[in-house]
Amino acid sequence: MSESSVPVEHDDPINARILAVSEDKIGGFTETPFQDIAEQAGLELDVVIERIQAMLKAGVIRRVRQTLLATKLASGALVAWKLPDEKIDDAFAFMSNHDPFSGHVVLRSTDREISGSDYKLWTTLKVPQGESLEEHANVLKRLVGADDFLLMPAHGVFALGVGHVRRKSLEIGARYDEPAQMMTTTPAELNDEQWNVLLALKGELTIDEVCADPWSGRAELAGVSCEKFFEIAKQLDAKKVIGRFSTFLEHVKPSESGKRVTRFNGLFHWKVPVGREEEAGAEIGRHMIMTHAYWREGGPQFGGVNIMGVVHGTEKPKVLEHKAAIDQHLAEAGIPVEYTNVFWGGRSEIKPSEISPIVYREWHAQHAE
Repeated sequence: MSESSVPVEHDDPINARILAVSEDKIGGFTETPFQDIAEQAGLELDVVIERIQAMLKAGVIRRVRQTLLATKLASGALVAWKLPDEKIDDAFAFMSNHDPFSGHVVLRSTDREISGSDYKLWTTLKVPQGESLEEHANVLKRLVGADDFLLMPAHGVFALGVGHVRRKSLEIGARYDEPAQMMTTTPAELNDEQWNVLLALKGELTIDEVCADPWSGRAELAGVSCEKFFEIAKQLDAKKVIGRFSTFLEHVKPSESGKRVTRFNGLFHWKVPVGREEEAGAEIGRHMIMTHAYWREGGPQFGGVNIMGVVHGTEKPKVLEHKAAIDQHLAEAGIPVEYTNVFWGGRSEIKPSEISPIVYREWHAQHAE
């Protein structure tokens, strides 16, 4: 098949089969990620490689990479920013383009004026181990002219995945048989050799690296043999710092033909009684529609919420139906919800957060007062 005739839309039947696996079903480190995708999708390896390359070149897939569990490698938080309206666009651009430690950069709104609705810019922030989230956020506050910010680090993680294509067909209220297990955010300790391989491993794959052997070049970059690279990568996996191997869809912007993977994403907030956060998060996180679910403290700025999660969808009413099903399940489980709300995502830019101490020091030297 010629390059120009390879289908690239996410809803092409073969592409959908690939993406249903490649978005979030290849967990941990594997020496043969594309072979694993092909096997689970029931397709030939050359078809999987051809289609992923074509979708990446067309921008339907925005990146292919080995993800890391950054909560195990760096201090991190969700950050809500309060800014004058006239400064929001410039702040969005700065966080997106000039702060490598800000990952997701999203404008959010609410359907009515409620607690926290004046915090319209939301980001994720990571800083290297031993550095201060507060210090970095204060520098950003000065640079973008923010009035205030709230850091919301995760005390526990109940769901962390993507799988937009796979989730499109989920029934309202679909959930796993057992409650989600809470993942902790205790940092892992790595030696220099492990950091060296980790930094070589984590970068986005080029189109040429979407192939049967994506790691030999990364081993060369790390200055080790493939055997040593695999050995250390498996050590990292055992330390629970490796996430999933994933193809990330462009799920906000339309493709060249105007198709969108999702149109709405809701950041759900729940306030449950103190002491029941882990129980509530486990019941929320077992719902298959949740791409993210965390125990985070919103404080008085956000009505004291302590569980947050994200759901994506193409229709706003259906996203709200999913939330209603989760609320009903919490009630049936005997977990009171003292307050709840939805913050809707608008314009967004999504990129991996940098975790290099060297880059961090250079950035702060550049932006010192």
